[in-house]
Amino acid sequence: MVRRVSGWVLAGLLVACGSAHAAEIFEKVGTFDGQFLKIGIGARAEGMGGAFVAVADDPSAVFWNPAGIARLEEDKTQLVGNVATWPADLKFYQGTVVFHVKGLPGAVALHARSLSMSQEPERTAYRPDGTGLTFDAGYSTFGLTYARSLTDKFTVGVNANLVQLGLAEFKESTVTFDLGTLYDVGTLGMKIGMGIQNIGSQVQFIEREARIPAVFRVGTSFQVLNSEQNHLIGSFEFSHPPDNSERANVGAEYGYKDFLFLRGGYNINYDAEGLAAGAGVHFPVSTLHTTANLDYAFTDMGDLGEVHRVSLNLKF
Repeated sequence: MVRRVSGWVLAGLLVACGSAHAAEIFEKVGTFDGQFLKIGIGARAEGMGGAFVAVADDPSAVFWNPAGIARLEEDKTQLVGNVATWPADLKFYQGTVVFHVKGLPGAVALHARSLSMSQEPERTAYRPDGTGLTFDAGYSTFGLTYARSLTDKFTVGVNANLVQLGLAEFKESTVTFDLGTLYDVGTLGMKIGMGIQNIGSQVQFIEREARIPAVFRVGTSFQVLNSEQNHLIGSFEFSHPPDNSERANVGAEYGYKDFLFLRGGYNINYDAEGLAAGAGVHFPVSTLHTTANLDYAFTDMGDLGEVHRVSLNLKF
């Protein structure tokens, strides 16, 4: 009898703890501004299910892990543009240029992104058909990244971002920082990556104050297969947003002769994102002594529909 009562008490405590945790998460949802800062960058990374903090070996690293740009080719400048279709007919654009400064160890990047809507007619309770005026809304960021290798295995990087918010004539701005580290374990091409995004203060928009969502990420990647013709990378990532439950991402990329790439992944415990897949090709642009990567990714957003991403990366 005592064991049975103890079992029921233990079960009750577990349910209570779980309910308290769920209630705490529920109270945090909707209390943070700048949600667009969580939108992942790059068709390659998103094709791998967003498990990229420990891969971070292309210019999209400025979002996932700024330390990664220090590993890019020192004799090359890279320019990349990203476009995504977002739910509710929103438009998402992002661009990055990564370069090296003579005499300065490491790499530097400049980048910008925006999430915007088309002009919409202004309506009021007295003029529901429109006042003849229009308005729009959106977010944008402009960032500077610096990263360098401290040893042959350990790399660090930092972003500084100017974040701007706008709704009709109301505008506000704030500054955020991102930190990242990347460590080569040395076995099976394994790497460990860690990043903290959106470190910043509160932002006040109109008469409402809200915090920027700082997100912690940690993950690992490793080479499952590495031969002359075939390459296979696996990656796993854990993240902790401040306004929701913990999340995980798992993904893989298969490459054939450094020409054709196939990718897949899954977003675990996300509100909307689920299965992800993508593909890419690498090809020369000989007349410009340039090479290019063209990538595509698809993400299933459940009831919100599908998100399609396209990225073009030029190396010259």
